[in-house]
Amino acid sequence: MSKASLDCVGPLELDGATMRARIDACMDRIAAHIESLPEQDVGYDQDGAAKAQKLIESVPEQGTSLDDLLDIVFDRAVPESFNTASHGYLAYIPGGGIFDASLADLISNTINRYTGVWLAAPLLVQLEANAIRWLCEVMGFPHTAFGLITSGGSMSNFTAIVSARRTRLPENFLHGVIYTSDQAHYSIRKAALMAGFPEQRVVAIESDDRYRLQVEALSRRITADRAAGLQPFFCVGSAGTVNTGAVNDLPGLAELCAREQLWLHIDAAYGGFFQLTARGKRRLAGIERADSIALDPHKGLFLPYGTGVLLVRDGDRLRQAHQVNADYMPNLENDPELQRPDFCSLSPELSRPYRGLRLWLVLRLHGLAVFRRYLDEKLDLAQYAAERIAAIPGIEMIVTPELSLFAFRLRKPACSIEQLNALNRELLDLVLARQRVWLSGTMLGGRFVLRICVLSFRTHRDRINAAIEDIHAGVEALK
Repeated sequence: MSKASLDCVGPLELDGATMRARIDACMDRIAAHIESLPEQDVGYDQDGAAKAQKLIESVPEQGTSLDDLLDIVFDRAVPESFNTASHGYLAYIPGGGIFDASLADLISNTINRYTGVWLAAPLLVQLEANAIRWLCEVMGFPHTAFGLITSGGSMSNFTAIVSARRTRLPENFLHGVIYTSDQAHYSIRKAALMAGFPEQRVVAIESDDRYRLQVEALSRRITADRAAGLQPFFCVGSAGTVNTGAVNDLPGLAELCAREQLWLHIDAAYGGFFQLTARGKRRLAGIERADSIALDPHKGLFLPYGTGVLLVRDGDRLRQAHQVNADYMPNLENDPELQRPDFCSLSPELSRPYRGLRLWLVLRLHGLAVFRRYLDEKLDLAQYAAERIAAIPGIEMIVTPELSLFAFRLRKPACSIEQLNALNRELLDLVLARQRVWLSGTMLGGRFVLRICVLSFRTHRDRINAAIEDIHAGVEALK
């Protein structure tokens, strides 16, 4: 053994004083960043290629000071990005990133316990299981329900499809058909392809004039597919689409899927946590009848990106779909009630981060009532913004908010659709150039429209007023 291998104690094994000094150095930058958020630009010029090129570097043989590395991160890299933590970020689906979740991540990354197998950390696994069961209760699921914390809605949707495929279809599953709408999140089609289904087995039903899946059209297609010798087995409903925030007819879908014996999966990644509010619960009525629900706490509970959830009405379906054994593994639990869950037997992951602590700690620290108040505020702000923007001369509301998302565009007489699309792209550019709010656009039936999603815990009426002012100014400039 070389002397170097005997003398490696040091840089990777820190004493308490060094750890505190490094946390303090990071905390100085973090606090300054968060406190300056109201004054920061909401976006960037998106010409980052040359600047990114300058950060290309060879693998380092020797270390660099922490201060120098923090300079790179905070002074150079962070400003060249969409400021998704900003008060004015109203684009796509805003992320949260509440500070207290970072405390959970610091703890979980430092203690570095393995939670994929119950036996390895039974009490830590129990905390994660508690948080999952709380969400099952919020969604109105029965005591048989369980789930898992994923990296986000894409992995939740994938796991739901695989679970349904393995428990509902024969080994040769290529006649199985998955139904969704033309407004569903693209991760549904991607998940189906990854799960092994041919592209033609993923059927997108045309949406109605409110961009909701048409239940009657779905029913007719199921009948036709059965007559053609196919096996309908899985239907995806949306509780808040990305394009327009549309909430499908969940009771109607539940009735149809029960009658046709289809697994009903609700993609509620954006809208699901509005279930905490009285208005949201009314608009999401029927979600409790789903076989599975995808949720994103990194949206509606304001947690950091990388926090998704899949809930399954019969939690044991997850184990039936995913459990395999190996000689080197400890004995795995086979309890159908999942009182001692082995998360490696419920999902594709064996190695996994301890995501559960950020959900458990934040919910225990704050309680649900705080999140309910914030989500009610977002419903109010979206309604207020939609009413004020609709009053701007020339603005056409494409959809009014069912939850906290809506779409609109500027119209001028005697303009072709191509001219209107160009006009609205210019309007979006004018709004973004002011750097107070960040909106996004999308295509609906060949029309380019602007969309606003109010979901950041930092967004309040003052920033919504700024959005209204900047949209009005943009419209005036385009007269």
